[in-house]
Amino acid sequence: MSKVFWSRLAPGITAKLFLAVLFTAVCVVVAMALAAQWSFNRGFLGYLNEQEAQRLEAARPRIIEAYKDHGSNWDFLRGERRRWFGLLRPLPAVDPQVDAYAAQPVHPSPPLSELTGALLRTTLLDADGNFVVGFSDTRGKGTRQPLVVDGKTVGYIVTAPFQSVTAAGDVRFERSQYQASWTMGAVSVLMAALVALWVTRMLLKPLRAMAKATRQLAAGDYSIRVHSQATRDEVGQLATDFNHMAQALERNEGMRRDFMADLSHELRTPLGVLHGELEAMEDGVRPLTRESIQSLQAEVSTLNKLVSDLYDLSLAEAGAMTFQHTPLDLVELLRAAAPAYEQRLADAGIAVDLHFNAKELVVQGDARRLKQLICNLLENALRYTDRGGVLVITVGQSADQAVMTFSDSAPGVESEHLARIFDRFYRVEGSRSRASGGAGLGLAICSRIIEAHEGEIDAQHSPLGGLLMTVRLPLRREEFLDTAISGGQGA
Repeated sequence: MSKVFWSRLAPGITAKLFLAVLFTAVCVVVAMALAAQWSFNRGFLGYLNEQEAQRLEAARPRIIEAYKDHGSNWDFLRGERRRWFGLLRPLPAVDPQVDAYAAQPVHPSPPLSELTGALLRTTLLDADGNFVVGFSDTRGKGTRQPLVVDGKTVGYIVTAPFQSVTAAGDVRFERSQYQASWTMGAVSVLMAALVALWVTRMLLKPLRAMAKATRQLAAGDYSIRVHSQATRDEVGQLATDFNHMAQALERNEGMRRDFMADLSHELRTPLGVLHGELEAMEDGVRPLTRESIQSLQAEVSTLNKLVSDLYDLSLAEAGAMTFQHTPLDLVELLRAAAPAYEQRLADAGIAVDLHFNAKELVVQGDARRLKQLICNLLENALRYTDRGGVLVITVGQSADQAVMTFSDSAPGVESEHLARIFDRFYRVEGSRSRASGGAGLGLAICSRIIEAHEGEIDAQHSPLGGLLMTVRLPLRREEFLDTAISGGQGA
């Protein structure tokens, strides 16, 4: 119960993404505020202190000169803060520019250090470090600048750092800076929250649509599609991949249904014939003769072929079809398999033309499976070639491959079906249909056998008007080298 409760309280992806973006924005704002505060303390205040140091450096000659003029002692400044401030203040400007109307020198504005209260924070100490005049609470703060007369230190100037002063104006200025920084930060966080909300909605809108479509797809609605909005980002690619997956599932489901319908038809036909024949024999309508037994045997053979094809296809799909690869002659294998179909082809009115362009073609393969391949191709030509047609079979060599071709006459296969003719559960409608027999499993099994032998099989339009099946199998390396050497010697 507690797990269910906490799982309901767990934030969804919308809340997680929103909080992630907002947290990132808050961290950035806080970091910027702290950096601004550090920059103010280290940069601006440091700049003010540097200005004060330069101002006091300019005042040192005047202080030394006054020290000499008053008997080389500091008694003239003890308690005289006004005189001390007068020595620290800068001299009037000597700029030759003159006001054209008042005929008076143009006095500059007070220096920056004057505005920051440098006079109040400056202290004069004698040679022994005793207080003379100025800011009384030095307590070791600031840097001592020596006053040297004739090579002898007669006193020190000490200025307290600017950040140690807590005047009301300085505090107000500092507070106003901090307040402005944090106000800008708060506004930035609010804007970040609005942007994060907008971003999460925009990003998650297609994801919600795909989640809804996924539930419909899981429920069996394979026609569902997601609008990808033609975007090139990951979300758009995900929507495109989802549509491809849904399309493949819809196609496979349709092929599965067609296959089940075809399979049920193929099973019902021989079973119906067997049932009718056995009932006729049981009722005494049809006597038990050699012809009736042959009829029953033919239907049983049809059922056996169908079940065997289904079993082989299931093994191939599961990768469990067994193969025993041994060296074998493909020419000899075809010579042994073709005579079994001569009579059936002749009965169907199909002429057979065999062409052996090589005496032997040794390949590494499973003799039983390759014979099954040849029989399936012969069976395909037998079932889907009109009476009066022709079947041309050729065997030869191309480079390091053994090549077999099965070319039959009309009817043909439309181009849109050629690329999928080896697919499982796929049937070509039209003239090459189950009306002539067969469950449409033979070519799928042929494709799996060829893959296991590292060969190739493809279907093309036949120049005779039907289908051209081409099988390529790699020759044994020794056989290929012997052929190449003999060919070179002959040349």
